[in-house]
Amino acid sequence: MILNKGNLAWPSTLKPTPAYPELDEDLSCDVLIIGGGMGGALLAHKLSGTNLQVVLLEKGRIAEGSSSANTGLLQSFNDKSLTSIIHTFGEQAGITFYQMCRDAMSKLKEAASGLKLEPEFISRSSLYYASSEEDVPYLKEEYETLRRHGFATSYWNQADIATRFPFSKPAALYTTGDAEVNPFRFVHALVQYAVDHGIRVYENSPVIHLEYGEDGVVCYTRNRRIFARKVVHAGGYETQEEKPDRNALLQTTYAIVTSPVPDFAGWHERCLIWETARPYLYMRTTPDNRIVAGGLDEHPVDPEEREGRIRHKSEMLLNEIKALFPRYAGIQADYAWASLFGHTHDGLPMIGPHSRYPHSYFIEAYGGNGTVYCMIAADLLSDVLCGKTRPELEIFSLERTSKPSPNAQVPGS
Repeated sequence: MILNKGNLAWPSTLKPTPAYPELDEDLSCDVLIIGGGMGGALLAHKLSGTNLQVVLLEKGRIAEGSSSANTGLLQSFNDKSLTSIIHTFGEQAGITFYQMCRDAMSKLKEAASGLKLEPEFISRSSLYYASSEEDVPYLKEEYETLRRHGFATSYWNQADIATRFPFSKPAALYTTGDAEVNPFRFVHALVQYAVDHGIRVYENSPVIHLEYGEDGVVCYTRNRRIFARKVVHAGGYETQEEKPDRNALLQTTYAIVTSPVPDFAGWHERCLIWETARPYLYMRTTPDNRIVAGGLDEHPVDPEEREGRIRHKSEMLLNEIKALFPRYAGIQADYAWASLFGHTHDGLPMIGPHSRYPHSYFIEAYGGNGTVYCMIAADLLSDVLCGKTRPELEIFSLERTSKPSPNAQVPGS
């Protein structure tokens, strides 16, 4: 599966890139994590504080998959609104899910603060604006739902927006407690922390075959094997090729990082920006005064066609930035890429066990809030692997119905 095409920005921010050996011996461990992206890195970081023997295997290089194309917007609110999730899953499940996302933001910040390698994790607020007048009632309803259930946000009218930005929109929600991050540096920093705390990491060690037994799983690489009591599949979108029930609806998405700008005067608090339209435009700033913009999702494009689409979509993204911020009329796209992006049929990630795969767990953090979902997965699975019960996993079941009932009881409630 070819995940990314184009000129990725983040790998250039970490030179030299940390490297790890190829697996060259047979091993036994308590937990084998397959995948060295955001999901595997956060779980390895979380498990480094336990007594479990943990091995992390990456088929290529750490963070070279979707993590290198991640645009690094971290938000507690989701592509699917709380109002919509309540309509789909019921009030208890919706509130629980949004609370877990909010808690995950705090845990991501805590994790970032204890790393040796600087992950460029910066707290930010978010502006979520109505793309058209027709979206204002939706935004008002979401504001009321959030406030009613204890989620802090502010409702801004057109005048509120116009006094803080060089553009005007019909309405917006303004929320604190979000963040931006350099995802490539963040993954490497998490893995480095895990290695420093005893976790063994191997690159260029693809899994060829898995054998499921009564006591655990035997993992075969090209010429070695690992016996693990438990296995966690954290291969991102490539996990879709490991089992018959594919849970992600894949699209091609686009992103750019611009040339540096002189300053961000007129960009209120350098907040994250996104909109109600679907597919939506989003943007943020970087520590070296560039602008990251992304979106324009479309049906999957063959890898050989992506180069031409990247040029076209890059111009569209530049024009979107200039429409909001005319003072940046001279910017160019220094980096531009296309990548596979996926979401689930109901808007929630897939996390947990699968009946067909004994002694195994999956992290399928699909959706626009993937890093936050990876943190939720790391929190849940680290507890389960240490023998604790986390009934919330039922919300994220890989085998949940495609037509959930809003009247269903939330596990553990």
